[in-house]
Amino acid sequence: MRFLTKNHFYALVAAGIALCSVDAAKAEESAHAVKLYNTYCVQCHGINRDGNGINSASMAVKPRDHTDTKAMGDTPDETLFKAIKGGGLAVGKSILMPKWEGVLNDDEVKELVTYLRVVSKTTSK
Repeated sequence: MRFLTKNHFYALVAAGIALCSVDAAKAEESAHAVKLYNTYCVQCHGINRDGNGINSASMAVKPRDHTDTKAMGDTPDETLFKAIKGGGLAVGKSILMPKWEGVLNDDEVKELVTYLRVVSKTTSK
């Protein structure tokens, strides 16, 4: 039976701390993305992220269902980014989707795109 040396133990502890730091950073980024979504998107896309927000009942075009794995999986990240930043017209969609350029910076838009991948259970395209 082989025992850990002191150096091996310290290396394992350091690796564990590094992994926790990465997980903490991801959790913090994810929490920020949820806050952004809840601030800017939930009114139309809904608390369940399914396109049934409080504003959707009076909209001529139903907001996108972000939980729709098929539709979201078919949409490239670049398109999601452009839709958030430039609004629906930027990607040939509804004029009711506002552009968030000037409100959200590029990093925040990227966070939202990443968050939408989690919500839709899809991967980046």
